[in-house]
Amino acid sequence: MKNVRQKIAIAFSVLAIVTLTACERPPVESKQTGYRGTGMDQIDNPRTQEQLAKINEMPAGVPASPDGPKAGAVYKNVKVLNNLSTAQFGAFMVSMTSWVAPKEGCAYCHNVQNFADDSLYTKTVARRMIQMNQQINSNWADHVKQTGVTCYTCHRGNNIPQNVWFNPEEKRGGNMLGNANGQNDPASAVAYTALPNKPFADYLVEKGGPARIVGKTALPTGNKATLQSTENVYGMMTHMSHSLGVNCTFCHNSQNFSSWEQSTPQRAQAWYGIQMLKDINTNFMTPLKDVFPPNRLGPTGDVAKANCATCHQGVNKPLLGQSMLKDYPYLAPNRDMPKDSTHSAAK
Repeated sequence: MKNVRQKIAIAFSVLAIVTLTACERPPVESKQTGYRGTGMDQIDNPRTQEQLAKINEMPAGVPASPDGPKAGAVYKNVKVLNNLSTAQFGAFMVSMTSWVAPKEGCAYCHNVQNFADDSLYTKTVARRMIQMNQQINSNWADHVKQTGVTCYTCHRGNNIPQNVWFNPEEKRGGNMLGNANGQNDPASAVAYTALPNKPFADYLVEKGGPARIVGKTALPTGNKATLQSTENVYGMMTHMSHSLGVNCTFCHNSQNFSSWEQSTPQRAQAWYGIQMLKDINTNFMTPLKDVFPPNRLGPTGDVAKANCATCHQGVNKPLLGQSMLKDYPYLAPNRDMPKDSTHSAAK
């Protein structure tokens, strides 16, 4: 009898584990953001928030005086930020090293026997990434506001940001099933759902279309989105929700998801974010294909590119809305530059 009771207890324990695996342990906090009855609530888990706060701690800044001789006049081969004072330039190099290569140090980008040497590909990439920071902070204030970004926003002490994407490699679903389209292959990019797990190529590069499935006219002439395109949109939306740690109603009114008039202001900011990602992936990341070595390219030979998770990493404001630009104002020049302005690649 004792063995039977033990087996029953074990069976119930296993059932409880299986049943509760997809559930969050209470208590959770719910905040109503829209009219009653619309279901526009944001759900937060205090334990998760504590973890995210730790991940999004901002590193100490290294302010420096702009006075004194310029870096371009003192050091050789300074092609970017050559107008900084030597104090600013040195402070930024120290900061950049801690943000991107804390283990490797200066040697990650430089030939330490000759700092003017350009033989390491990482140095060329770093120059271009500095320009990308300037582009984002100067031209995309509609998305990053006055908070802006630095290298740390994405890298967080890693050579390669933890959240990047490559063009997907086609996976056959069997001799008769054709391209599986990334389905039933759970990935963190789409919150481990069965949706297509790499929808970004459809929306986050220059030729990508809008993430929209509702037509402006009724059937039979309008609203003819295919099942595949619809699932790709949902994959993208799931990615955005998961990356920012928010519900769909953070941007949308659940009464009418497609209506801009009934959406929250965050939806417009998210739209600018998608356009910003198209800009940096197309004009800054993709042109570096020939600079990166083969081991840094994806399965189809493309470079790593950014998506929402690259910066946000689980919170709706990267680094919980804290700005690092007060110590690095030279990463946000020319805020009145036109949005279609692009920088020439560093060579």
